[in-house]
Amino acid sequence: MERYNTVLDELFAGEDVYVIIPKWTAEPDVPPHQPDAGYWQSLLIHDDPAPEFRTYYHLFAARRPWQRGCIDDLLRDVADDKTADVLVADARLERIHHPYDGGADVFLATPEERDRLRDRHSSWLSSHPAGL
Repeated sequence: MERYNTVLDELFAGEDVYVIIPKWTAEPDVPPHQPDAGYWQSLLIHDDPAPEFRTYYHLFAARRPWQRGCIDDLLRDVADDKTADVLVADARLERIHHPYDGGADVFLATPEERDRLRDRHSSWLSSHPAGL
């Protein structure tokens, strides 16, 4: 949790963020809304000829001012593999934080910004030659 919040603070302190929470279903109908997030859109991910094998991705989004700890419950659910594919992004969608149950992917506007973030937290990175 400390690492999640440290990076999120570095990316979004003093800014509004979008918190995007997906819900996978086999039905096109929008499932019940996520707490504190409104329905945004649905995407047909797997268009199988047999309706029972189709997969839909329903997206819920909330815009809020970033404050350290404001999504800790959601981050815990991600870490405990209760939810997945959550995204936290700045209002311009130039920086995106994608937490998962083993860490996070961070997408930044420039390679230089990416390298600075990587260098600040190099001790957190895997020692595997591929960085995985």
